[in-house]
Amino acid sequence: MRKQILSHTFAIKYLHNMEIRRDVFQAIADPTRRAIIGMVAQKPINVNTIAEQFDVSRQAISLHLKILSECGLLNIQRLGRERLYEAKLEKLNEVHEWVEQYHKLWTGRLNALKKFIEQEELQPETINTISKNIKKIKNGKSRQ
Repeated sequence: MRKQILSHTFAIKYLHNMEIRRDVFQAIADPTRRAIIGMVAQKPINVNTIAEQFDVSRQAISLHLKILSECGLLNIQRLGRERLYEAKLEKLNEVHEWVEQYHKLWTGRLNALKKFIEQEELQPETINTISKNIKKIKNGKSRQ
């Protein structure tokens, strides 16, 4: 029993102290965050301007901004009392590279399928041509 309590205590302390790892995939997983990225990519804007565009609380928007910042997609500039959020979109290259590998894979597979279908479509045409030629040959021989 004591071992279980110690293990539980250690796990709680470890998890509590462990920093949450965020990545760009977490950032784009949420549609609100994707919309915020689109807005901030146009020009640096403050939290109130962002919050006005959504039907959620300012606190919810602040949480989304925090996650985007932790993921490395936003910089925060302080201008007096105002905090402007600006896009830092280099991290989206990770997403592009990940998607690109599957794009290449599926492009190759789809091209192979297209080639196969085209060959199958040609095959009946070729068979019909051969059949017609055979009939012509037979008809020509029977007339002689």
